[in-house]
Amino acid sequence: MFKLLQYEFVQNAFMAGTIIAILAPIIGYFVVVRAQAFAGHALSHIGFAGATGAALLGVNPLLGMFTFTLLAALAIGALGERVRGRDVETGMALSFALGLGVLFLSLYSQYSRETVSILFGSILSISHDNVLITLAGSIAALLLILLMFRPLLFASIDPVVAESRGVPVRLLSIGFLLLLAVTVSVAVQVVGVLLVFALLVAPAATAGRLTHRPISAIALGILLGLAFTWGGLVLAIASRWPVSFCIAALASLCYVITVLRRSWRTPHRYKALPHPNREYV
Repeated sequence: MFKLLQYEFVQNAFMAGTIIAILAPIIGYFVVVRAQAFAGHALSHIGFAGATGAALLGVNPLLGMFTFTLLAALAIGALGERVRGRDVETGMALSFALGLGVLFLSLYSQYSRETVSILFGSILSISHDNVLITLAGSIAALLLILLMFRPLLFASIDPVVAESRGVPVRLLSIGFLLLLAVTVSVAVQVVGVLLVFALLVAPAATAGRLTHRPISAIALGILLGLAFTWGGLVLAIASRWPVSFCIAALASLCYVITVLRRSWRTPHRYKALPHPNREYV
């Protein structure tokens, strides 16, 4: 393992994975609190079209994904509450985005490798330039989330009260969706479009079941994200299994264990109540 760390592609994989494992759980915490997991799912599918279109034009697919996801985030944020209750229209838009991506790929067959990388992730083939782009985007996102943290947390927990107190809820929602778009774009490099939830939602959701304090949940989510990413990379290198599968498997297994642990402990916390019709002497 230590000999493999001398190779540049392994170093790039660990650097990019570490960056994303820190950013994704922070944004993922707000995704869970705001119940916007579907937004992350939608942005990843829309970004697929942007990445494949960029590959077709000979541009870095990551830049194409950034462009499409940011534009989609602005559109979703502009619609606001009008997005709710429109599952059919949203599903049709996602289907069109996937179809557009397939169209781009069908024009030139030599981009089939890029397709697999975008759909399922290819962290071991990340270039040094992509690492720098990921680092720059992640630093910008972290700085913005740091500035928005308190009002965004307030607006996420109780948007009605926050708006009555003068908090710009609508503007914060658009800003958060833009941050989510950046996070989805960089996370796709590791786990792909189809498994982006593994790093975006699983660490934050698992941490949220273990602690209800925001700072503690975010810190624990980061630790879990790093453990899933590093553990997935080590397992993949040792077993030659896909990295995205290893990361998703570790994340899913940890979440299931947390859910089972809570369900096992819950019955012992409460005593059975007496039957209302039972008479005592």
